[in-house]
Amino acid sequence: MTPRTMQRLRRYHLYLGMFFAPAILLFALSGALQTFRLQEEKGWGSEPPTWIVWMASVHKDSRLPKAKAAEAEQHEHADDHEHADDHDHDAAPPKAAPAPPPGKPPFKLPMQIFVTLLSIGLILSTLIGITIALNNRATRRMSIGMLAAGFALPLLLLML
Repeated sequence: MTPRTMQRLRRYHLYLGMFFAPAILLFALSGALQTFRLQEEKGWGSEPPTWIVWMASVHKDSRLPKAKAAEAEQHEHADDHEHADDHDHDAAPPKAAPAPPPGKPPFKLPMQIFVTLLSIGLILSTLIGITIALNNRATRRMSIGMLAAGFALPLLLLML
């Protein structure tokens, strides 16, 4: 490759990295938290903090979490709809969830530790990359612009 091509590739890498850095940080942190199911009551030990639930909802469902009142209302409407369908005799009964296979449950902790270390490494690498990019005077303005766009665009998309 020519030096000019390598310079272009480095610049594209810089701008793509700066644009996706906010999402990488969000998904790395929320993925690590979800590894231990901290977004659920059983993982946290009680009701989990709102910020963890928010991050998990964005990570898993690509949307903002619903408010509890809205969830309860939606659940009531679903129940009303189910009762209205009770008159339909052709509908098959709901299937029960399959029983877990007998035996010892798999030991998850080693993989959970690995995923957490992976997330920490990804977060640190991203923060180091942002630091390096912002310390380069020649590309600082464009880097800041790409970083700002990387924050703003996903937030706008979540609000749609």
